[in-house]
Amino acid sequence: MYQLYYYPNTASLAPHFLLDHMNLEHELILVDKKSNAHKAADYLTLNPAGRIPTLIFDNQPLFESPAICLHLCESHPEHGLIPLLGDPLRPLFFQWLTYLNNTLQAELMVYYYPHRHTNNTNGIAAVKAAQEQCISAALSVLNDQLADRQYLLGEQLTACDYFLFMLCEWSLPVKSSPLTFSHLAAYLKRLSTLPSIVKVCDIEGIDLNPFSSYPITTAGHS
Repeated sequence: MYQLYYYPNTASLAPHFLLDHMNLEHELILVDKKSNAHKAADYLTLNPAGRIPTLIFDNQPLFESPAICLHLCESHPEHGLIPLLGDPLRPLFFQWLTYLNNTLQAELMVYYYPHRHTNNTNGIAAVKAAQEQCISAALSVLNDQLADRQYLLGEQLTACDYFLFMLCEWSLPVKSSPLTFSHLAAYLKRLSTLPSIVKVCDIEGIDLNPFSSYPITTAGHS
């Protein structure tokens, strides 16, 4: 059985989606960020980076959300959430998962934690404003990719889609939110009805109404 150390609507969300999608036996263990439980000594023995999530399997702790997603997909390839070795889509899977983690998620982290990126408290607003543009640029790339595709890689749902949904949920407060991009908004509306997303978001208390009720038009970004 897997154990997922999680906190609602953090980077543990994508692995949580995958565990449910693949119907894998798992236990959710809450790490209370509000009380800094992720910095406690016992948790640091599992995850020395002091971040969420951590997955335990065969008494082996694994941290970093993309690594956990990759491990789950590779361990259970029968669920088709990663293209198999030799599939021409496989390199693109790694490309997009890396882009999501290294670009969009990285930009979001600066947006939400601007104080970590400046010694001048008067400059925090400027950091956030700059990040608005960086996030919008990353979302634009993803919007273009989805112009003629059902999912990020084409017609096959993969772990990249679950990871992107997580990041788009985080991006909703940004001025150029994912819902201002027509292709991305339509894609997210479709994903918001997937059984695993509905179930896990209910467990974690995440409101899906912004996605399901959003009117899909050709207005806004293209």
